[in-house]
Amino acid sequence: MTRIAILDDYQGIALTMADWKSLPDGCQVEVFHDHVADPAAVADRLGDYEIVCIMRERTPFRRDLLSRLPKLQLLVTTGMRNAAVDVEAASEQGVTVCGTAGSAHTTSELTWGLILALRRHIPAEDRAMKTGAWQTTIGDGLAGSTLGLLGLGRLGSEVARVGQAFRMNVIAWSQNLTAERAAGHGVTRVGRDELFRQSDVLSIHTLLSRRTQGLVGARELGLMKPSAVLVNTSRGPVVDEAALVDALQNRTIAGAGLDVFDTEPLPRGHPLRSLENAVLTPHLGYVTRDTFAVMYPQTLECVQAWLAGNPVRVISG
Repeated sequence: MTRIAILDDYQGIALTMADWKSLPDGCQVEVFHDHVADPAAVADRLGDYEIVCIMRERTPFRRDLLSRLPKLQLLVTTGMRNAAVDVEAASEQGVTVCGTAGSAHTTSELTWGLILALRRHIPAEDRAMKTGAWQTTIGDGLAGSTLGLLGLGRLGSEVARVGQAFRMNVIAWSQNLTAERAAGHGVTRVGRDELFRQSDVLSIHTLLSRRTQGLVGARELGLMKPSAVLVNTSRGPVVDEAALVDALQNRTIAGAGLDVFDTEPLPRGHPLRSLENAVLTPHLGYVTRDTFAVMYPQTLECVQAWLAGNPVRVISG
């Protein structure tokens, strides 16, 4: 029997998004809806599975965890790049790692949802109306204000186009961004400090790496306008979370819209959960029906192809 585990199916939809019954006889699929964070507990749970299917970076597969899974032969991740999987260690252990396609637009769409929620106080007004109140805040428009992008890659450039449609002044900075490349997107490249000083809305669109971890810290937040808001749909550790909480508590910035966090799921008692000037979503950037309609069928395809001896979309270290 080949045992297959599907992890972190928070919404309980994995089995409905692909025809898992089409797997050959002798395959047993088990779905886990809860999240287990401790690597030892993950190893205990998965010790008898030959195939594990994971959703994005919800459960990391580092070298230490992989070494505790001697039966593991195939690891399928949604997406073709997953910083939480040690592909080199998997390869050394003889584990094939395969991936799927994803969506190029859903995260940028959510970014704008957070921006509008912050600038027009949508969550606060929704809560107020449900208690019988009417018009309790004064919002800020977008036209004529400055959108600052920390990163102008695929997602950052999509967010830039929408900002331009809102008639915003769009500026950007990243370490390797040139003025010519920025101009090609109709964006002005500025210096790193100027990005923080000038932005009315600062949106983060950079990969997490040793170079970018903690890139936005107390110093950078201190450069921002008291009326400015920060939006992070990239990765939590790009921003110093403790410094951000301090800035929000002391109102040195007006607010933050966050889809990503240092620890996910965000702990119940985390201070961000109690801040009225923080709009929070639980890492929903890629969580749409159309995205899952690609990811889960292609996850199944990876399993079927591997079982047939012809793995597809293999990720190498």
